[in-house]
Amino acid sequence: MSSSHHKKFHVTKASGQQMIFLPGKLNHSLQRSGADDATSKQIIDAISMDAYDGITTQEIYKKAFGLLRQNSRQQAARYKLKQAIMELGPTGYPFEIYIGELFKQLHYKVKTGQIIKGACVNHEVDVIASKENILLFAECKFHNRPGIKCDVKIPLYVHSRFRDIENQFSKQPETNGKVHEGWVVTNTHFSTDAIQYGECASLHLLGWDYPKDNGLKDMIDRMGLHPVTCLTTLRQSEKQFLLDKNIVLSNQLLQEPQLLKLPGITAARIEQALIEVAGLCNRS
Repeated sequence: MSSSHHKKFHVTKASGQQMIFLPGKLNHSLQRSGADDATSKQIIDAISMDAYDGITTQEIYKKAFGLLRQNSRQQAARYKLKQAIMELGPTGYPFEIYIGELFKQLHYKVKTGQIIKGACVNHEVDVIASKENILLFAECKFHNRPGIKCDVKIPLYVHSRFRDIENQFSKQPETNGKVHEGWVVTNTHFSTDAIQYGECASLHLLGWDYPKDNGLKDMIDRMGLHPVTCLTTLRQSEKQFLLDKNIVLSNQLLQEPQLLKLPGITAARIEQALIEVAGLCNRS
């Protein structure tokens, strides 16, 4: 998309860093959500017209989300993905459940929130997943606001815990023949040092956009695993009600529509929500 007709201005990222507004980057996000060229152009033109130097990325996101929602609830829900994952907080426990569901979709048998005996001490492990000869232990690092990176201290700490668990499990006949994997999963970004350590130590890292083209956002899009917090037809309190019952995936509502019989929700809005979920999870 050409940016020749847009005024130039700086945007302020969540980290405080300022950079020139790049229409192409916003266009990519809008089209990734399913918006066509005309809709993307209309939204970018509207934002460029009202923008000022130093506008925050959060303000741009809110405006783009509002305009996209007028066009399509399903597209707005997909566009909201990063924010929706951050709304799985504040405790981070729903994020652990969510990552467990992601591994289930990859045909793993999954347990969450387990206390595991290591060679030296006991450890609370967020997600334990097994498949064929693989046994993995994942630590989930959840952040409910943007601009925070997962730095090298996290993989260093997780790797030392994993080695203690691995040392204990390698003594047990039933798990000795398995390939043990340590994982760090975050909904934000890894620092360069964190990635370098992970690669060097053979620690698996899964972040918002790491590994390239197979990060968390790519996996969610590909598998249709959008969280219930994406839904624009439900109120915040209704989404929290579902999270409190460990209902984290939108497609769970298609399989069990009775879950939407929440206090104060009408039959018409339940129908709207199911239409939104169907469009969100079954992207053409």
